[in-house]
Amino acid sequence: MTKSSSEPPRRLGEFAMIAKFFAPLSADAEGAFGLADDVATLQVPDGQELVAKVDAIIEGVHFLRTDPAGLIAKKALRVNLSDLAAKGAVPVGYLLSLSIAPWCDDAWLASFAAGLGEDQARFRLSLLGGDTTATPGPLTLSVTALGSIPKGRTVRRAGAVPGDCVFVTGTIGDAGAGLAVLKGEGALLTAYERDDLIGRYRLPEPRLSLGQLLPALASASLDVSDGLVADLGHIAEVSHVRVVIEAARVPLSRPCAKLWGGDAILRAITAGDDYEVAFTAPASARARIAEAAEKSGVPVHEIGRVEEGEGIVLLDVKGQPISVARPGYTHF
Repeated sequence: MTKSSSEPPRRLGEFAMIAKFFAPLSADAEGAFGLADDVATLQVPDGQELVAKVDAIIEGVHFLRTDPAGLIAKKALRVNLSDLAAKGAVPVGYLLSLSIAPWCDDAWLASFAAGLGEDQARFRLSLLGGDTTATPGPLTLSVTALGSIPKGRTVRRAGAVPGDCVFVTGTIGDAGAGLAVLKGEGALLTAYERDDLIGRYRLPEPRLSLGQLLPALASASLDVSDGLVADLGHIAEVSHVRVVIEAARVPLSRPCAKLWGGDAILRAITAGDDYEVAFTAPASARARIAEAAEKSGVPVHEIGRVEEGEGIVLLDVKGQPISVARPGYTHF
């Protein structure tokens, strides 16, 4: 029989759900106690310090209800791992807060947990604990990622100085372009190009392999989540410098450039959801950064410079400022 649309989804009770779907994800973490306690314990090796990051992703804002459950799980985890990468940290575990919407059933939760399990194996970390609640509103996920790094080695937003160069990993704008495709843009793209952009939106790639090399290279670093201009603006603000971006040097993928044409640069640098790493470093570090990019397998592009002054500016090929009306995504 076909289930009536008015029939509530099949869902286990809270503790049975935790035991079936989430306790197995904590099996390799001794301090998680099988998710049978109120807290977890975590040992930090001598000479290391803990790096913590929490990010929430919300249905209709960061993902669509129609996205595969396993990919939603992976995105929730990876957007936090991206921040650990930008700080130079090694992931050690995470906490998960899950506010379950009425439409989520046990089959959806099983796929969600399977996605987490796949990424745990890939990134070598375990679930340590969290919270599960029901909500009448949109599905909301919050992950707190924990990493370790040698004491005093965290690469912060503050630290850029005049004379530094500005770098970014990967390509910019693909995730925003993927969301645009899901919303109906992209009629001139091939099916492969559409799928490639959608994949970048649904499944970011945290740059952990490069990130763990950054403490020896970068003066300041962050991940690009709200848009390249907006996020580099944070480095400019807390470092008390001016960041100059050369528009022609911002790396765009062919599908992104094809989708947005003459507007590609402005849309790409303000779209957000890239989860690439933007960082500053002395010009003398160029060769070592190229070696780090090759060693990690992560493309790195030099896109600008740091000057005395304040704020951020985007320059065209003639060195003239380009107006940027909205520097990036904002929730408020």
